[in-house]
Amino acid sequence: MTAVVIVGYGMAGARLAAELHARPGDRKVTVLGAEPHRAYNRIMLSTLLAGKVDEPDVELTEAAGHGVDVRTGVAVTAIDRVAREVRTGDGERVGYDHLVLATGSRAVVPPLPGLDPAALPDRVAVFRTLDDCRRILALARGARRALVLGGGLLGLEAARGLAARGLDVTVVHPNGHLMERQLDPTAGAVLAGTLAGLGVRARLGASATGLAADADGVRLDLSDGSSLAADLLVLSCGVRPDTALAAAAGLAVQRGVVVDDRLRTSDPRVSAIGDCAQHDGTPSGLVAPAWAQARVVAQLLSGADAHAAYRARPAVTRLKAAGIDLAAMGDTAAGGDRAGDGPVEELTFADPARGTYARLRIRDERLTGAILLGDNPAVGTVVQLFDRGAPVPSDRRALLLGRALGGAPAAPAASPALMPDAATVCQCNDVSKGALVACWRAGARTVAAMSAATRAGTGCGGCRDALAGIVGWLAEVDPAADEPAGPPATDPADDDSPRARHDRVEVA
Repeated sequence: MTAVVIVGYGMAGARLAAELHARPGDRKVTVLGAEPHRAYNRIMLSTLLAGKVDEPDVELTEAAGHGVDVRTGVAVTAIDRVAREVRTGDGERVGYDHLVLATGSRAVVPPLPGLDPAALPDRVAVFRTLDDCRRILALARGARRALVLGGGLLGLEAARGLAARGLDVTVVHPNGHLMERQLDPTAGAVLAGTLAGLGVRARLGASATGLAADADGVRLDLSDGSSLAADLLVLSCGVRPDTALAAAAGLAVQRGVVVDDRLRTSDPRVSAIGDCAQHDGTPSGLVAPAWAQARVVAQLLSGADAHAAYRARPAVTRLKAAGIDLAAMGDTAAGGDRAGDGPVEELTFADPARGTYARLRIRDERLTGAILLGDNPAVGTVVQLFDRGAPVPSDRRALLLGRALGGAPAAPAASPALMPDAATVCQCNDVSKGALVACWRAGARTVAAMSAATRAGTGCGGCRDALAGIVGWLAEVDPAADEPAGPPATDPADDDSPRARHDRVEVA
């Protein structure tokens, strides 16, 4: 019997355990999770913070049972690569034939006077884990004003969640515009205007220089000499791959734990997946790559595919905050041609009063980058074209604005019937329209049954409307209502046809 030990019971570790559980073979899988909870959907924490869902709604229901031993609240303190065992905080030694590190990442606490990373003041919290979310919610009860330090993706999601609970929220960001890694200055300004209308102010171009906190509140000192006071402060200053365990074991570590295309570390008996892994020089930090990596490792360890290899896919960033629709992808930096490449087309449209901004970068008739903020009916089409590397239509205005020249909606992806089977409906789980149709024909007749069979909609949740639209369309064109509901005869995730990747498809 092969012993597989997974260190970390987050979204990556839980998915790997489920993938191994679902595959035949004589193995024992032991999962050691430092957090005292069952696995949960970290992406949904901002929705929990906003009060839109409850804690049971963010729990992952990944399979466990025969052959899978899940232990929560168990921290691994060391790896002995010679003896092939890990040591836990309570002194236990767990042997392995293959070890998988899924240790995730940790929130960055900035080096501010008055801020001790090892013991945060009573009214200060980071935003990373379920316990962090509980702490923020406890601090928010009875509070009127909140500060969020950091205007990146997670910081804005935290700010929007607190504003949805009625707090007066100010985001402090050292850069000149929000989400500078994904957006250009114009898009950042339009986003700031949209947030202001939702109760979130942005203080830009000012760094934090000091902090004072006590039982009555917090005061954040800024580089321009001013100070801001509030009842609580949320730190969202980025995350850092958790590599301490790997580094102490002598594994190759740079920004993350270095892995090859088979997700192996410098020790072939040790793999790394998820936020802690650095593949091709870059840690991912997103759920879709983590789940794709888990699938590759499961294929290799189970013998299902001895040649399985991980290939990074183009990333699409979505801001998951109520009242804001934002998608950013690829190269969004302004500039001219690059050596050896064809000329770049730049198309932009801005309507700040309506919170709308669109920008496309096209080279050699292919999208190389895009920003879509606000109401844009073409967002699903744009993401499909970007991820598939397909030629863009000649009607650029339809692609930019989602409208044809005569004012009618752009045709691509206006209905599920017009979507190619290879189009990916759920980016997080890589579920295509064709897989959903096959699932329907195998007997899954509801959104819940589709989701249970394919996992579509269980990641960030951004594809739920599209999933419901496809189910509604199938009910009309292929009712067969007398067939019993049930799982598909084969796993739709095994569909290896070329895939477009997007997590929102516009339906009629």
